[in-house]
Amino acid sequence: MNAPPTFESFLLYDGEKKIVQELDTKVVNAAIFTINKEDHTLGNMIRNQLLKDPNVLFAGYKLPHPLEHKFELRIQTSCPEYTPQDALTNSLTDLLAELSLFEERFKDALKQKKDEGFD
Repeated sequence: MNAPPTFESFLLYDGEKKIVQELDTKVVNAAIFTINKEDHTLGNMIRNQLLKDPNVLFAGYKLPHPLEHKFELRIQTSCPEYTPQDALTNSLTDLLAELSLFEERFKDALKQKKDEGFD
């Protein structure tokens, strides 16, 4: 078969970086981040979190090719003091906090259901 090995979708090769940043020369205060070994799941969550930031003018992602396990995230900020890298770092921190809160609430609800006698 021509199918690639399944581990290629999540293991980084030697020397391959998880995130690669490239400055966008066409637009002011913009950068393109290539995130390797990820897909729409993470791309959409990061994009949505970035759009909540009032200092982010644009945030979007695309998958260059369906058989490549990576996505490109383009970020443009409103001022030079707040870089796209700062925006990405802040959005990832906020996203982790939201996911931790979601996990905590889910576990509490599950415990409550078990205490009520539902299995």
